[in-house]
Formats: sequence, structure tokens, C-alpha cells
Amino acid sequence: MALSDDLRERVVKAVVEEGMSRNAAAKRFGVSIPSAVRWVKRFETTGEISPAPSGGDQRSKRIEAHRDYLLGLVRRTPDLTLLEIEHRLLQAFGERFSSSVLWRFFDRHDISFKNVWPAPSASSFIESAF
Repeated sequence: MALSDDLRERVVKAVVEEGMSRNAAAKRFGVSIPSAVRWVKRFETTGEISPAPSGGDQRSKRIEAHRDYLLGLVRRTPDLTLLEIEHRLLQAFGERFSSSVLWRFFDRHDISFKNVWPAPSASSFIESAF
């Protein structure tokens, strides 16, 4: 859990404006030395005191780079399987993606793959059983 901006501001102010060392400021305000060092460094580089956003998707940029190709491919050939799409990406770009990465990509873009194989009717199943 992130500590309050007020506490961060007091630590940064003690170091930047009052000339206190990071270690002394950390001890004075009861925070860890590495936290004080990070907060001051963040303030000096970005001018921000608040914590940077955490979490979120960090890996989809690689598959999103092929967005136009993938959406066009599915538009032209809607009955492709994820495995076939995986092979086409490997052939076209030399990049390997797992089926789960492709599934999440298409899910983000509201594209689903339905099983359209003809299923036997219930009556033909019952007839063949007797």
C-alpha cells in the first residue's frame, strides 16, 4: 500500500529544501531509507511526489503491434482457429505467440470464435442408439 502524499511531501521537502540527508529524513519521519531515496529521486526526475501507477497490462504491446494484420486476417477468413492464426503470425512476422495471448487479444477486441461444426440432431442420436 502506498504511503500518503503528505508524508512523501514532508520527506522530499526536508531533503530538497532543508538540505537534510535522505537517511536523516527517513529516520525523522519513520519511513525506510530506500523509500526516501526513491521519493526524492522521483521528485528530482519527474517533479511528482505521488506514486506512479502500478499494475495494468505491460505485455500486450507486442501483439497489439500486429492489430491491423490480425483483424484483417479474421475478417477475410473468419473460420481460422487460434492455432492457425498462431502459425500465420510466425510465417508472416517470425514472432511466436501462444493461443492464450491470441485469445486475450481477440477478447479485448470483442471477437469470439464459435464452434460451427454441424452437430447431430437429438433424433438421429436416439435412432442410432437403438
